[in-house]
Amino acid sequence: MTITDLFKFKNERIKVLHFTWFAFFVAFFAWFSMAPLATTMMADMNWLTSQHIAALGICNVVLTIPARIIIGQLLDKFGPRVVYSGLLIIMSVPSIIFAFGDSWAQLMISRLVLGSIGASFVIGIRMVAEWFPPKNVGFAEGIYGGWGNFGSAAAAMLLPWFALTMLGGDNGYRYALAFTGVICFVYGIIYYIFVRDTPDGKKLIKPKKAAALEVSSWGDMVQLILWTIPLGGAVAVSAWRLEGLGFISAETLYIVYGIIGLILIYQIYAILKVNVPILKRGVPEQDKYKFRNVAALNSTYFANFGAELAIVSMLPMFFQLTFSLSPAQAGLIASSFAFVNLVARPLGGVLSDKMGSRRKVMLVYMVGISIGLVLMGLMNSNWPLVLAVAITILTSIFIQGAEGATFAVIPMIKKRVTGQIAGMSGAYGNVGSTIYLTLYTFVNPQQFFFILAGGAFLSFVICYFMLEEPKNSFGEEYYLTDEELEQQNGTTTKVSLEKQAL
Repeated sequence: MTITDLFKFKNERIKVLHFTWFAFFVAFFAWFSMAPLATTMMADMNWLTSQHIAALGICNVVLTIPARIIIGQLLDKFGPRVVYSGLLIIMSVPSIIFAFGDSWAQLMISRLVLGSIGASFVIGIRMVAEWFPPKNVGFAEGIYGGWGNFGSAAAAMLLPWFALTMLGGDNGYRYALAFTGVICFVYGIIYYIFVRDTPDGKKLIKPKKAAALEVSSWGDMVQLILWTIPLGGAVAVSAWRLEGLGFISAETLYIVYGIIGLILIYQIYAILKVNVPILKRGVPEQDKYKFRNVAALNSTYFANFGAELAIVSMLPMFFQLTFSLSPAQAGLIASSFAFVNLVARPLGGVLSDKMGSRRKVMLVYMVGISIGLVLMGLMNSNWPLVLAVAITILTSIFIQGAEGATFAVIPMIKKRVTGQIAGMSGAYGNVGSTIYLTLYTFVNPQQFFFILAGGAFLSFVICYFMLEEPKNSFGEEYYLTDEELEQQNGTTTKVSLEKQAL
């Protein structure tokens, strides 16, 4: 697959890729609509402070964590077409409510709910994996993630101009925010009409049970439980910080803790319910996979996508205050961090496809992220602005490329549960952003970048010891068991009938 193939619009595979990356673009455009208009909102609503904005930044990502797990289960069960369309249409409602909110309760609740739109990324990973073979999936997933991720840069560049220049007036920013919700609603309908889940002659491979991720050994089940706990822990940390900032009461905090605890208990119960019978029967050798690979990719997405979300949420204000820029100028310059998604994330996928070792590509990227974030931590008002922008772009190239490399591996770990694996790794991206944005409320921007660098280096160490090269990394088809092949091709052999009878 080459760049020129992307312009063969009559090819249905390419058509689906374009429809899907644009769905992700729309989702990110709505999701990150607040950051470039934060200072405008503060100026219009006299009671809104930078602490409120920091709290809304936490709210903006916290529910994405459970949403990605839930969405991963739903798309493995119902298919990406229905789930993507439904999510965009539903999320148009909190987008519009946030736009016209004039109280803290309206802004906080609508932003919490809207954070669920971040789960959109997981859906497209499964859709693209259905349409592209292993040898090209890194590039295709990179195009999907990179071009779609550009929605945050588009929001940073266009929304201040749209709100302040084109519309103007006291409510210009409100109409600009509401516009993102309208786009979500309209495109959700378009996506449902024009795409299919799989190519002709293939059916969607579904897990035996979608209530929890299937594993291959008792040790892997223990690991899955241990890696599930931080998902609730990140939500709890966010609630704790919101209470510390005075935005929720102590009583509400304890109620949130109780709800999180009950959900975690249910998730662990679901893991046991799905996997204990499977493990007691014994997992066929050809059906096994190692959860350690999922764990390693959880760590990479925590470190790269978590850093990206956190940086995108604070970078416009950082540039504005550090270099004394206008909101529009700061938004335009800060958008450079996300702008390179157009090239950097596909490049990460291409390198993963072409370099002969997806593991080594991942390791190189994590080292590059660590170095780039250390350099960003050294930035201050004495730096030439052009140098600050150059370092920002360089760091972004490594961060987005690492994201592309991560999801060049995920579809190959276990095909029929790709949605759930992508959901978990994707959720860890939001765990990262939630933890990072919470820490950001305690430190200055320079210290914050050093914290991000430490997270990236820790992920490098985890990947060095845990990540393995997946099966069929560069083949024409994904590694599938006999039963999965039958399901994909819509056939049923005598053997599978006997299994069903048993």
